[in-house]
Amino acid sequence: MIQFNLLPDVKLQYIKTQHTKRFVVIISLVAAAVSLALLVVTFLSVQIAQKKHITDLNKDIKSQISTLDKVEDLDKILTIQNQLNSLPSLHKGKPVTSRIFGYISQVTPATASISNFSVDFTASTVNITGSADTLTTVNKFADTLKFATFTSAETKTGKPFTNVVTTLSLDAKRTSYVIVASFDPVLFESDDTPTLVVPSIISTRSETEKPAIFKEKEEVTK
Repeated sequence: MIQFNLLPDVKLQYIKTQHTKRFVVIISLVAAAVSLALLVVTFLSVQIAQKKHITDLNKDIKSQISTLDKVEDLDKILTIQNQLNSLPSLHKGKPVTSRIFGYISQVTPATASISNFSVDFTASTVNITGSADTLTTVNKFADTLKFATFTSAETKTGKPFTNVVTTLSLDAKRTSYVIVASFDPVLFESDDTPTLVVPSIISTRSETEKPAIFKEKEEVTK
């Protein structure tokens, strides 16, 4: 059978445009419906689900607070707990003071004695008071502190003592001295094992096997 399309081109273009328009309208309506559904779901989630969740959390918080309020001496328990948690770091950070005597024996001349030895671990300073047979011995003592070095298991190296200052007092028999110096905190760190390297300037107590370094202060009678 033979069919003839008697519609003009303008009419055909109009029909196609109408089809396209209906398709676009349908897609737009579907998209709007989906958006509206999402909006409703979001609104219900915020207004109902989240509010209920927040309410439940507030109830749990109040319940926990009520339970904690019933604990006797809670503040003391928390304080003790915090102190216990800080003990490992405090223990690790405390200086190993037992190394002092080893260091002293390495740097002190055989002909010098110490009447007072004090260490300030906060300021990292050391104060040595004593006497020696000659002025030369005291100078060599100070030079030993200045030129000593150290090495450690943590591959650290450096000068153990810096800012060495010497004060002298001479009399007919002995030379009294006061030596003040700064020290590297690495010397007393608990997680390291530094080794003091003393220059060959003098014969020290450790080399001459004379451990009696400290000398009692002489009483002054008027």
